[in-house]
Amino acid sequence: MLRIFKANTFFLAIVASISLIRTVNAESTATLTVVVNGLHHKNGQVCLRVYSGEKGFPDSNTSEVQSGCTKITGSSVKKQFSGLKPGTYAVAVVDDENGDHKLNKDFFGIPKEGFGISENPTVSIATGTPKFRDASFLLKQNTTINIVMKYSLDP
Repeated sequence: MLRIFKANTFFLAIVASISLIRTVNAESTATLTVVVNGLHHKNGQVCLRVYSGEKGFPDSNTSEVQSGCTKITGSSVKKQFSGLKPGTYAVAVVDDENGDHKLNKDFFGIPKEGFGISENPTVSIATGTPKFRDASFLLKQNTTINIVMKYSLDP
């Protein structure tokens, strides 16, 4: 009986050790809080996309690592994205007035809805669509970024 107890104790100690090793090797995750300021109305929703690389940035709705929409209730909104690996990211934001989850543009490619990009780069006819490198930031543990909504191109 004592031999069975010792064997069970030994087995339990091995299982506990394996569990601790997995816990130590688990990757840390970070939370990104995005605050969008300068909304012109209280209709519709603001949709946000978080990208970890230049692929698809800022227009693709299939290459983001996380996305989500939040109802507009004032002149600013806040959205959190959890479970992200620390690293370099960029965020694209759309004031989605018509609820289609994308930035509507005119014939010339000029946005018809409000938009915003992390790091608030200049967006004009001369600069064109911002590149990932111009909008990227380093996400550490918990990071908050502020994006200013634009309703026209910069001069």
